[in-house]
Amino acid sequence: MFKSILFPTDGSDLSEKVTATVMEFARLHQSRITAVTVIQPMLMPTLGDGAAVIDAGQYEVQMQSTARDHINKVAAAASAAGVPFEGIVATSTNPADEIVQAAKKYGCDLIVMASHGRTGLSKLLLGSETQSVLSHTSLPVLVLH
Repeated sequence: MFKSILFPTDGSDLSEKVTATVMEFARLHQSRITAVTVIQPMLMPTLGDGAAVIDAGQYEVQMQSTARDHINKVAAAASAAGVPFEGIVATSTNPADEIVQAAKKYGCDLIVMASHGRTGLSKLLLGSETQSVLSHTSLPVLVLH
């Protein structure tokens, strides 16, 4: 039924916990997995006197390394499950849009995402990438808690 699954991962504990479920789902459906991690570029705020400056180059190197680690963990799980795999590291100010575009670009027919299940004020303040993906794609989205 589903032959190509997009699995966005942020490397959080929750993403790592659902990886095994995603791999089993893909194995049962004989699907391939495309995992994507989205790096948000460093925003450069206006700095006043005495403010600390972060090295943008070092930030980029560290974020790329961390993102690659996230992808490598999913790759290892896919290999162990015998699931065909491709990993992508993308950079975008809007991760949800990048996820939706990746699903189109890689011909995915399902998006499987972990959701933190935030409610109330924390959902309002922290937002929900899952909710944004749900509202911007016509693909089915399987949400795992």
